[in-house]
Amino acid sequence: MNRNIFLLALSQAAVMTTISLVLSSSALVGAQLSSTDFATVPLAIQYLGTMVMLYPAARLMERFGRRFTFCAGALVGAIGLACAAFGVRTGSFALFSAAGFLIGTFGAVGQYYRFAAVDSVAPAKKSLAISWTLTGGLLAAVAGPTLARWTKDALEPAFYASFLSLTGVALLGALFATGLSLPPMVRAENHQARRSWFEIASNPKFFMAVLGGVVGYAVMNLLMAATPLAMMCSRLGFNQTAEVIQWHVLAMFAPSLFTGALIQRVGILPVMLLGCLLNLASITVSLTGSELAHFEFALIMLGVGWNFLYVGATALLTESCRKEEAARVQALNDTLVFLGVTTATLFSGAMVNSLGWQTVNLCAGLPILVVMAGLIRLMKWPRFSWLRAG
Repeated sequence: MNRNIFLLALSQAAVMTTISLVLSSSALVGAQLSSTDFATVPLAIQYLGTMVMLYPAARLMERFGRRFTFCAGALVGAIGLACAAFGVRTGSFALFSAAGFLIGTFGAVGQYYRFAAVDSVAPAKKSLAISWTLTGGLLAAVAGPTLARWTKDALEPAFYASFLSLTGVALLGALFATGLSLPPMVRAENHQARRSWFEIASNPKFFMAVLGGVVGYAVMNLLMAATPLAMMCSRLGFNQTAEVIQWHVLAMFAPSLFTGALIQRVGILPVMLLGCLLNLASITVSLTGSELAHFEFALIMLGVGWNFLYVGATALLTESCRKEEAARVQALNDTLVFLGVTTATLFSGAMVNSLGWQTVNLCAGLPILVVMAGLIRLMKWPRFSWLRAG
């Protein structure tokens, strides 16, 4: 593993530690400061911040380089986490929610770690580089929920110390970014070198990469964000919730140790299809009950399914665009991904309250079936483009 991949993996660990702790606590803090109907609003604003800042981050990387942008994004995240801590301390739901936008900026630059890894290795090792970078999430799987349990009641009120500690984690992310030595991004030299969006989107690989990424991430976040509330309704405590989130985050990133090699062996589309099947298996488990074991097994399968879809979709995206198009294609892809994530997270709390946990899972299965149908079609007719079909 080269130096850049190692530092990007550590950066991934920092951003995912932040995200995993926020995931396990944000809805509970929101419910304490407001009501259960609005409990997931701060988390949705965080994802909105990620979505809004993806394109500016891509432009900053083109202009000033990825090291500067990664460092700046982590510093903005540290400011946001400090504001969130102050919001918890003062009981301000508005400040806690607004701070989520700044935390989301850290998440936005974190979305480009995997693409930076691709440019740090030979083309044949793209899928491996993506997987190696995402292994940083293994550290986050342990650090995030463990930090949440240790700091939840360390200071009054609950979770005040948690967000203070995450400020230091984000500063570590900035420190890791300063050690990177990445090649400059390739830019189109003139307007004629740029293909239109219609030309790019007419490639079925691009279409399925974006669809797989959007659906996989949105479904995962819908169910993950709703889980703390569903567990609270099932009279399960915070330590049990943190444990479930910990296993889920571990399952999200542990497969990264072998997903890249699996893709090299069997191909991108079969791995993405397997991810869809694991998502459906997760939903099936959730439909059978609401005990602690059901939440654990369902979230573990959801995490592994997300990994196969996410790594597969990323690898497929890198094959569907030219190097000079990479910045804007990556920005569009992740903007659409986080549009789906923001929407799913925003309504997850209200959906659990009004529809119930099992109905939410049934709704989540429908877009997964759509992705499966598209993958099967692409596997059978790889040259077919539905945008040009008559």
